[in-house]
Amino acid sequence: MYNLSSRTALSLALVLIFSLAFVLHLFPPHHTSHPKTHLHFQKHLQVAQTTCRGTLYPRLCVSTLASFPDLASKSVPQIISSVINHAVSEVKSSSHDCSGLRNNLRNLEPLEQRALDDCLQLFDDTVYELGTTTADLSNAKIGFKRYRDLQTLLSGAMTNLYTCLDGFAHSRGNVRDRIQDRLFETRRHVSNSLAMLKKVPGLKKASETEIFPGYGNVKNGFPSWLSSRERKLLEANVNETRFDLVVARDGTGNFTTIGEAVNAAPNSSMTRIVIHIKAGAYFENVEVIRKKTNLMFVGDGIGKTVVKASRNVLDGWTTFQSATVAVAGTGFIAKDVTFENSAGASKHQAVALRNSADLSAFYKCSFIGYQDTLYVHSLRQFYRDCDVYGTVDFIFGNAAALFQNCNLYARRPLLNQKNMFTAQGRDDPNQSTGISILNCKVAAAEDLIPVKSSFKTYLGRPWKPYSRTVYLKSYIEDLIQPAGWLEWNGTLGLDTLYYREFMNRGPGSDTRARVGWSGFRVINSSAEASQFTAARFIQGNDWLNSTAIPFYLDLS
Repeated sequence: MYNLSSRTALSLALVLIFSLAFVLHLFPPHHTSHPKTHLHFQKHLQVAQTTCRGTLYPRLCVSTLASFPDLASKSVPQIISSVINHAVSEVKSSSHDCSGLRNNLRNLEPLEQRALDDCLQLFDDTVYELGTTTADLSNAKIGFKRYRDLQTLLSGAMTNLYTCLDGFAHSRGNVRDRIQDRLFETRRHVSNSLAMLKKVPGLKKASETEIFPGYGNVKNGFPSWLSSRERKLLEANVNETRFDLVVARDGTGNFTTIGEAVNAAPNSSMTRIVIHIKAGAYFENVEVIRKKTNLMFVGDGIGKTVVKASRNVLDGWTTFQSATVAVAGTGFIAKDVTFENSAGASKHQAVALRNSADLSAFYKCSFIGYQDTLYVHSLRQFYRDCDVYGTVDFIFGNAAALFQNCNLYARRPLLNQKNMFTAQGRDDPNQSTGISILNCKVAAAEDLIPVKSSFKTYLGRPWKPYSRTVYLKSYIEDLIQPAGWLEWNGTLGLDTLYYREFMNRGPGSDTRARVGWSGFRVINSSAEASQFTAARFIQGNDWLNSTAIPFYLDLS
């Protein structure tokens, strides 16, 4: 204890000295003994230290804030904006460096080239998200809804930076080593900004028991970001719906490929653009880029409208680029479509759908793959009455993802593999991310049923140190190991993760032999469990009418 305290005191002293040096550099006194100048320095440092209290990287925070002129005259939102603008400059510098490496390095292996392409796309998304954050911070009033939006944007920006580096996981070169230091520091700036959000004066914060962010209100069993027309689209039969664009392999539509229809859709649409994808198998990789907002895919049903491709890591793709379908446009919706990666278990990471679209919803869809089937990459996502098939970490990522009334099926893995339903990637305690699985079925797929005893299957494992996953009132079959959860790498995250189970049923729901990690707990309090329901998790207390779709508002 004595040594730890000494190191802490030394660190604080170094922060103070370093910060003072910054201030003296920026505000050199004409006469060091002038009392007003001395008071100005003291006030400047005091504001920096007070504002940085509670951040994960206080030394970096204080030194950064101390470098800003007129700090004492800035509001907390203005200070946060200054830090974010600093982070944006760093992201742009990283983008410039990656472009240079991409264009000028000789003997760059294909995987590194693709990883650099990922980084450039992710940096562009990050600049957009951070820019939107500063625009929101300039608003005179930051209410609770905007606070949640800011949390979402900053959480997504941090996720993007780590995703860039993840692309080099299987590379034999040294490109990652050349870019990672700046990205780590940029991520720390964003982390500090996320922590400082709590200091915005007059902000109505969530109660201490609220663990996940809200998604906004819910109407008739659907998130409120869906208009009445959109809810009707989700409930209607295909023959009752008017479509903007039609895709058909037989030539009876406007296009024969989904990609052509997506490209034809207007950019930055404020109204819903509905694309009907007629029954058939579409062998293509589809990307809904960020500019393609408010798109909706409507198929003819699970197993009837199928989008299929086979990119995978073993063949030299990054996990990020392996997705059969990738969506990033805000407000994306899909209904009655199967998304499949057909690479097979032997090809390892092979994503069927990658979702980075904020306020996106999937209804009556299926996702089929083996390892890494559904990449819930970032931002806010809603899945209803969907089927997900896979083996290793087959629902993974760092979004705030809610699954309701879904069927999750573990398939037969390779002989040396274990099945993990989830691998949530929250890497900062202030990120508003996690996976909530409510009223779902956790089961074995047909190919696993005859050999269940030959393979171990778990509810999840911690991909990052603050991994957060909850199973509520779900039916869990006997394929789950008694321990329930599996470590990722030694003790990584076992004390900092947040894994919970509440009132699940079925032979695999017995928690008496679950892991003894301090980060895992069985929820015994309905008050705590209710934070993850429709009423609290997605703030759905203002429901108007019931629909034909089953929906749990509360715990009973």
